[in-house]
Amino acid sequence: MSIEGTFLTTLLAFWSVLISELVGDKSLYALTSLALRFRWTLVLAAFGIASAMKMMTAVLLGSVVMRIHSHWTYMVSAAAFFISAILIWLEEPPDKENERSGSGGWSKGLLVCFSSFFLTEWGDPGQIAAAALVLKSHALLATWAGATLALLTKGAMALALGWQIRNWLPQNTLRILASASCCLLGVLTIVRV
Repeated sequence: MSIEGTFLTTLLAFWSVLISELVGDKSLYALTSLALRFRWTLVLAAFGIASAMKMMTAVLLGSVVMRIHSHWTYMVSAAAFFISAILIWLEEPPDKENERSGSGGWSKGLLVCFSSFFLTEWGDPGQIAAAALVLKSHALLATWAGATLALLTKGAMALALGWQIRNWLPQNTLRILASASCCLLGVLTIVRV
C-alpha cells in the first residue's frame, strides 16, 4: 500500500471511529466521572491502554476474516458498516449520573479506570467500523492507528470539555452524521472503491 493509501486508511479509520464513538458510546460519561475521582492523567492513560488493546482486537478479528479471500468478506465488511450505522441511529442517549468526587491511590486508580474501559462495551460501533475497514483496506496497522487515535482524541475531548462535548452539536445531528458516514463506508465497500 502506498503512503497516500495508508494515510487515507488512517484518516478513514479516525473519522469513522471518532464520529461513531461520539454518538454511540457511554465511555464519555465514564471518563468524566472517573476524572472526578482520580487524576485526569491516570484516567487518560488507562483509557488509552484499554482503547489500544480493544482496537487491536477488532483489527485482528477483521484480519482473520480477511484471510478468507472471498467476495463474502466485502459483504461482511459492508454489513458491519451498515450495522454500525443502525446501532448509532438507534442508540439512546445514556442517563447522566453524577459520582461523588474522592481520591484514590495510583495503582487502584489505574486498575479501576482500565477495568472500566477494557471490560465494557465490546462490539460497539467503533470496533465494528474498525474491523470492517480492515476487511476493506487490508491495512491493519493504519486502521489500528487511526481507530486508536480517534479513541484517544475522544477521551482527551471528554476530559477537557467534560459534559459539554455533546452540547456543541445536537444529538440528532451527531447521530445523522455518524450513521451517514458508516452507510457511505458500507456503500464504498460494496462497490469496492
